[in-house]
Amino acid sequence: MDVRPDDAVLGRLTPSARRFVCSHGVRTKPRRLDQYREAWLGHGIPAEAVDRAVEFQSLWGGLVLPPGPFYDGGPKYFDVGGFECSESGEWLFEVGPSRTAVPYGYMIGPDGAFGIAASQWVPLHRTIEGWIESLSWAHDAFTYTEQVTRYTNARVETDLEPVEVVGGITDRWWRGDGVLVACCSGEAEAFDAPQSRVALRFTGRLDWLADRGVR
Repeated sequence: MDVRPDDAVLGRLTPSARRFVCSHGVRTKPRRLDQYREAWLGHGIPAEAVDRAVEFQSLWGGLVLPPGPFYDGGPKYFDVGGFECSESGEWLFEVGPSRTAVPYGYMIGPDGAFGIAASQWVPLHRTIEGWIESLSWAHDAFTYTEQVTRYTNARVETDLEPVEVVGGITDRWWRGDGVLVACCSGEAEAFDAPQSRVALRFTGRLDWLADRGVR
């Protein structure tokens, strides 16, 4: 069903991201995780990690969003899966299945960061809200700008201003005079593969940024 205007998650997003979720998202009935709690605890997963997963599921479980431009689109929908302990001893939990075959899982870290985990954990955004904000920016950028140029193994121009609302860690958005850039470095970090670093440069019509409060 459509995302309801009174859905609790909308209050955690900017107005532009709310419109994106309401217009393009679907909310399905999420699984209840209470039945798995004792089994998870019995396997040695800390109660704090289980509590975080249950809270995530209650807020975001069942939410289906359009794919993003990187990581083969991101999670197909939000649904807590298994747990994983990182090399540094941090407990992560999976937040949804992939849309296509990818060599990593989509995870939430102990501090709430959203990222990918293969042989190592790479946080992409400080929060799941940041990931959703980035999906919203990507949707509008592809819809309204006139030209998109893709670069690999690229570094972003240092004179651009970061888009803070996406909460970028490894992945970031930048803007400047007549230009908007999305930089994806997660796979490059996860696999020590600089050639996997990708940047998208959007140019042309950027007056739609005014609707986001960006001048």
